[in-house]
Amino acid sequence: MPKLLWIPVLFFILACNKDPESTEGGEILIDSLYINNVYVTNNGNIENIDYSSVEIRVKFHSRVDTLQFSKDKLFITGGVDTNYLHRFGDDRQTLIITLLDPLEGLSTYRVLFDQGPTLGGTIYKSYSFVFVTRLDETPKFPAITEDSLLTLVQRKTFDYFWEYGHPVSGLARERYDSGDIVTTGGSGFGLMAILTGIERGFITRQEGLDRLKTIVSFLIDPATDRFHGAYPHWLNGTTGKVHPFSSKDDGGDLVETAFLVQGLLTVKAYFINGSTAEKALCDSITKIWEGVEWDWYRNGDQNRLYWHWSPNYAWQMNMPVTGWNEALIVYVLAASSPTHTITKEVYDAGWTRNGAFVNNKTFYDILLPLGYDYGGPLFFAHYSFLALDPRNLSDPYTGYWTQLTAHSRINYEYCKANPKQYTGYGSDCWGLTASDIPGGYTASSPTNDQGVIAPTAAVSSLPYTPAESMDALKFFYYILGDRLWGDYGFYDAFSLEEPWFASSYLAIDQGPIVCMIENYRTGLLWDLFMTDEDILAGLTKLGFTY
Repeated sequence: MPKLLWIPVLFFILACNKDPESTEGGEILIDSLYINNVYVTNNGNIENIDYSSVEIRVKFHSRVDTLQFSKDKLFITGGVDTNYLHRFGDDRQTLIITLLDPLEGLSTYRVLFDQGPTLGGTIYKSYSFVFVTRLDETPKFPAITEDSLLTLVQRKTFDYFWEYGHPVSGLARERYDSGDIVTTGGSGFGLMAILTGIERGFITRQEGLDRLKTIVSFLIDPATDRFHGAYPHWLNGTTGKVHPFSSKDDGGDLVETAFLVQGLLTVKAYFINGSTAEKALCDSITKIWEGVEWDWYRNGDQNRLYWHWSPNYAWQMNMPVTGWNEALIVYVLAASSPTHTITKEVYDAGWTRNGAFVNNKTFYDILLPLGYDYGGPLFFAHYSFLALDPRNLSDPYTGYWTQLTAHSRINYEYCKANPKQYTGYGSDCWGLTASDIPGGYTASSPTNDQGVIAPTAAVSSLPYTPAESMDALKFFYYILGDRLWGDYGFYDAFSLEEPWFASSYLAIDQGPIVCMIENYRTGLLWDLFMTDEDILAGLTKLGFTY
């Protein structure tokens, strides 16, 4: 978060005394105040002030005793201190303060005219305002080619999973500073990021294999908690024991498990024809895959799948997995399972709700086949499709490339239109999805717009909106890079309205950046996953063509 800079400014206003031309010893009043020629009311907020040159002009009600002015009564903190000039106009009613050095761009400042005596009089009512400097639009890093920029973003984001992976399990920590808490779904994304790292030369094949063996050995260990084959949302990365995600969410999480298995099957496809050690890794992955009891999560013989089951609370979470959202991969994997499969009837009634997930409305002149109005948060277009290839995927309801492209384009057009008039939104600054926000976390979308942009939203949509996503990526890196770029790539989210920048990284937001950039560049993960014969059989069962 940008540093809040307080500028208490103590100077005081002219009072109407017996002498209408003087306020010596009386109350002093401000008639008007301007910063860079912009009028400011008491307790007002002013945006887009030029950081390179700041002038504050105060007009008093009457003439003041200028000889009484002292810099001891004008405090400017935040690195400014007394580094300013002041002068009075010939009328002795105008005070002009000029800061000598530029301020920081996109920073918040507070100006306070406090109570007390000065200028030969006394101010009895304080006067304050807040101003935000404009964005510094100069590039923060030297220009490089688009190809080099994509590699750089992938490499730095990959490091979240590689350098910051849990030291015992190798799994992905939930977020930066989450300690022993690892995330199963985010780890599935991380598995595919490791494959990308091998292909990109960030690590060697052997280094990647060694890490993947550590991860898979931890997952298959009997000491690691599983619930009818499904993993919990969070695990302790040292002990393998469940770490409850919420009070009743202390058992299996079928959606997070699906994200994990999606990654595991992609790893299997990568190494299936490799060395003896690599084939042994694939055998372990097969055991995990075949051990997930997808059909158990029907909660009896219901024609739907349920998100959670707990040995302590059974089905009390009572959350069916129904579409349209991020969870198509759950039904694809369940239908594809060679050991615990589901029928097409479960998919039809549970996921499509017998066709009720169809939208077919138009937003910004773009037809949206499925889901919520305006598409919902953009992770719907990412999580199930890090490995499941949407390019030629279709069913009687839609072509999925059409669905995902429409969703991404609608998100872009909404941010460009900016109906809530948030600072910064535009053609190169867009992307609403689940992310940290000031003071919390939310699933941002056009119908839940908090003024917060998450880089993962636009960047992970590169396959769907290549030009628009590349413009956003360049803006995030070159223009906001001094605030938004860190050790593991882009921080999770930001708001130019506040302004506010997260200092966090989340596995579920980092993973799609690496994976979807790679799918945009080479189709690597899509091509691998779609070689799995179980998956192809499951898609056929559900009525997909691919």
